Amino acid sequence: MQANVGDTLLVHGRIVGQHDKTAEVVEVLGQKGSPPYRVRFDDGHEALLSPGPDTVVRHHEQS
Repeated sequence: MQANVGDTLLVHGRIVGQHDKTAEVVEVLGQKGSPPYRVRFDDGHEALLSPGPDTVVRHHEQS
């Protein structure tokens, strides 16, 4: 998985009834865009995240 600052990670719910979560990548701690990432979730809290197979990267388009 490769992500850059400004990209969005979509973490799918793992069980029935669990909602998907989105988080913005605020810092890439791995080499060349690889995990772990420091992310900010929609509710404002920040965490370190090493995404699993249930996560999709939505790349930020630069203008």
